[in-house]
Amino acid sequence: MKEDPIVKCLILNVDRPAYGGLTIGRYEGKVVMIKGAALPGETVEAVIEQEKKDFFIASVAKIITPSPHRIEPGCKLFGICGGCHLQHASYEEQVALKEDILRDSLKRTAKIDITLSRPLTGDTPWKYRHRGQFKIGSGKIGFYREKSTDLVEIDNCPLMKEEINRSLKVVKSLLKGINAKEIHISCGDSLIALLNISDKRRAGRRFDKIASKFLDSGFSGLTIETGGREILRYGKPYITLNLARNSMQYTVSAMSFFQSNFKLNQSLVRLIKETLQPYKGKRILDLYAGAGNFSMPLAGDSEVIAVEDNPHAVEDGMRNLEINGISKCRFIRSSAEDFQTSGKINILILDPPRPGLTQKAIKNVLTMMPEQIVYISCDPSTFSRDIKKLSAIYDIESVRTVDLFPQTFHIESLAFLRLR
Repeated sequence: MKEDPIVKCLILNVDRPAYGGLTIGRYEGKVVMIKGAALPGETVEAVIEQEKKDFFIASVAKIITPSPHRIEPGCKLFGICGGCHLQHASYEEQVALKEDILRDSLKRTAKIDITLSRPLTGDTPWKYRHRGQFKIGSGKIGFYREKSTDLVEIDNCPLMKEEINRSLKVVKSLLKGINAKEIHISCGDSLIALLNISDKRRAGRRFDKIASKFLDSGFSGLTIETGGREILRYGKPYITLNLARNSMQYTVSAMSFFQSNFKLNQSLVRLIKETLQPYKGKRILDLYAGAGNFSMPLAGDSEVIAVEDNPHAVEDGMRNLEINGISKCRFIRSSAEDFQTSGKINILILDPPRPGLTQKAIKNVLTMMPEQIVYISCDPSTFSRDIKKLSAIYDIESVRTVDLFPQTFHIESLAFLRLR
């Protein structure tokens, strides 16, 4: 296997998309994985960077014949910052590319050839993120370049809600002289931040001073995580969002995960509720529940068990139940692998992290044998792998993409399965 760079230019026809912002072409019958802003149907000049046993890795040097779907990127840092990969494609083409990748993954991994249901998309592919994760270093705040720790400074990201963009300049001034690595900024009814500081010393008044600056500058809350793994909270530790058509308050703290494209998340929750009808009187298990994003809206007419391993998310979830007066849902802190239930589960909701379901989690699911499964995934390869295992005893009723992350290569998938 040759690992050294190869200086070699090729003229390639781009055949199809691949996950990770890549496209695929062929050279003398050999697959070429193409990095950079290329689209299917284009002819490009590419530089071969590596030759592997079964394929080449190349990067785009020039677009010779552009696709009719090519547009001008909406951000001056596209191709420099590593956050976005698809700004050069029209939004309709972005969605179509993600559908192609999902179909191909299901066909190759799960051996399933399926017609996808209509994709779920939002009103706009810009300014949709309610949370941003920014790197800090050398007096700069921004994002890393692709596959690098080289920090690209930003003062405005077109994917972020305006409240977050407005806070960036303020945050930069607040962080002067602070040895911080990363900051997560979240917005809802207010603005909160999670600050990762390298300092491993025991917490002292120096952190109180940092927090005072943040709270005096418009942040309602600050959470500091130190290099010594201490967690310090100042001010209001959570934001509030409207979950179900403005009828349900959803609070989430800085240490909990939530869907940053929250408006489309509302549509996703609504679609799941509508598809599962009628579910009155059924017993529902949400196995990766977070703070109750899917659990709470289903709890009015059903008994819902919300299982979550993150203690901060469980705390948020229990607060959400109390705020909304929900009595038919209970939170249990446990991993999906260790959770054991007694009695019949009618509906199982699965929203695992990127690695998908572990072998033990799959075994637990197949032991429970729920009548219906809702599977939400953020990785098409692990999704296809798990769907293949579940399809041993489940029929796939529908699969679709949910474009929670426009302009990026990330693909969210939603499947409904029913026990044979």
